[in-house]
Amino acid sequence: MTTYSDEKNIAPGALRELFSSLGWESANFPDRLARAISGYGTVFSAWNGGELVGLIATMDDGELNAYIHYLLVRPDCQGLGIGKELLNRTKEAYRNYFRIVLSSYADAVGFYESQGFSVLKGEVPMFCQFGEQVK
Repeated sequence: MTTYSDEKNIAPGALRELFSSLGWESANFPDRLARAISGYGTVFSAWNGGELVGLIATMDDGELNAYIHYLLVRPDCQGLGIGKELLNRTKEAYRNYFRIVLSSYADAVGFYESQGFSVLKGEVPMFCQFGEQVK
């Protein structure tokens, strides 16, 4: 049975396991990842027993815009409604905001569209990576 929490202080090891299950490079920095997660405006996590199986972390400007930075669900738990539940909790938390924004991998666009998000034509997500400096 999956349970949900809004606790922001998540053990580095649990975060490392979740992020590494998806091959995310940030799994290599579990202590920094734990500090980063604790600083987000809104965090919801999904647990099966003592195992972290899903996470959503959102930052916001306090009034109008919220940005979902992380939404992860362990591959062996995808398709069970965990991502949908995490998104629903986040949409409820920000129901009085003007918009919620996220950046999606191409293969996940259909999932987000099924949850009420739409592709903004003419916009391209961008980033600047500092490589080894993150260590």
